[in-house]
Amino acid sequence: MLQKPELDNVDEMMHEMGAEARKAFGVLSQSSTDNKNRAILAAARLIGEREDAILEANAKDMAAARDKGLTGAMLDRLELTPERLAGIRDSLEQIAALKDPVGDVIAGWDRPNGLKIERVRTPLGVIGVVYESRPNVTVDAGALCLKSGNAVILRGGSESINSSVALHRCLADGLEEAGLPAAAVSYVNTTDRAAVGAMLSGLGGNLDVIIPRGGKSLVARVQDEARIPVIGHLDGLVHVYVDKAADLEKAAKIIVNAKMRRTGVCGAAEKLLIDKAIAEKAVPALTTSLTEAGCALRGDDASRSLDDRVTPAETEDWVTEYLAPVITVGVVDGVEGAIKHIAAHSSGHTESIITEDQATADRFIQGVDSAIVMHNASTQFADGGEFGMGAEIGIATGRIHARGPVGVEQLTTFKYVVRGTGQTRS
Repeated sequence: MLQKPELDNVDEMMHEMGAEARKAFGVLSQSSTDNKNRAILAAARLIGEREDAILEANAKDMAAARDKGLTGAMLDRLELTPERLAGIRDSLEQIAALKDPVGDVIAGWDRPNGLKIERVRTPLGVIGVVYESRPNVTVDAGALCLKSGNAVILRGGSESINSSVALHRCLADGLEEAGLPAAAVSYVNTTDRAAVGAMLSGLGGNLDVIIPRGGKSLVARVQDEARIPVIGHLDGLVHVYVDKAADLEKAAKIIVNAKMRRTGVCGAAEKLLIDKAIAEKAVPALTTSLTEAGCALRGDDASRSLDDRVTPAETEDWVTEYLAPVITVGVVDGVEGAIKHIAAHSSGHTESIITEDQATADRFIQGVDSAIVMHNASTQFADGGEFGMGAEIGIATGRIHARGPVGVEQLTTFKYVVRGTGQTRS
């Protein structure tokens, strides 16, 4: 049942949740890998057993979202199906199978005085995750934090609250089955925005880091107001560059998949850049493939002169994450022109080059400063599960602490362990 606290009680409720999460972290951080895995696998089993109830809860969210006029991309992110629930269970099993990062020795060396020094992975602590729409994030974030020894406080969007509460219950019950505190994965089951403000304050020192996952307004609020460290996830202004040495048949296949497989994910291609050396042939060929797949085209003067189906692109089109079957097309001067364009317009998420020239690919990989850079691959692979991480909390676009898919290793920090035999310093 959803909590409906009075406004005056939200801050008190959140601080109590933070204190309980801190206690749970003390237990979880010392827990064995087997216990953590038992909790994760129990949650996977419970999601299967409770599938009908979870889908019923999701149907309520979907109906309310349609009444509110949410976009197709938001509805796609919100919807749960038997197939998607099966995918969530699979991701839980993959997370359980991952190597436990806690206690992993990252590096070790000996000093001339006989001291042995090791850099050892440790959990971050208590993590806050604030996100929109996607109920699967409830499970992915909860399980990733659990596996990496962190307690987590989850705050999903109001549009997905019934779905998220149902999924969270499986995680909480799984923890209790494994003899671990349910507060290790807490869910803020109120839609009051004051709860987010309380999390941004740090909950009296009980929250160590916060991770936003959502639209620009959510991320901007978190980055502007947070008094604790933030692992930032900006929007996906994803570019695909088709070089003069590209195989156009391969390029068309990659681009249609990168744009149209799922338009509402952050790894979906939003901008198509084409080398001017092949533009006369490549623009009509690639835009035809996209048009036949149902994608609308906007573009610069050069692309429009080669295909009258391309409508004029406005300035904002080059910095818009459509999350819809729309793509902006531009003609650039070779790989250097592509690198320059991406540097000016990208959010630092994911970029891909399509070329059969390895030297050009290497130059693109070296010159593009985004979290993920690809060669001859669809940008829809920008996903922690596809990277073998089991799942992800999101794609971090910053440079400090974590970058790219945030999985179990990215949810750890480290400490130094120094072993001696009685050494003293003169």
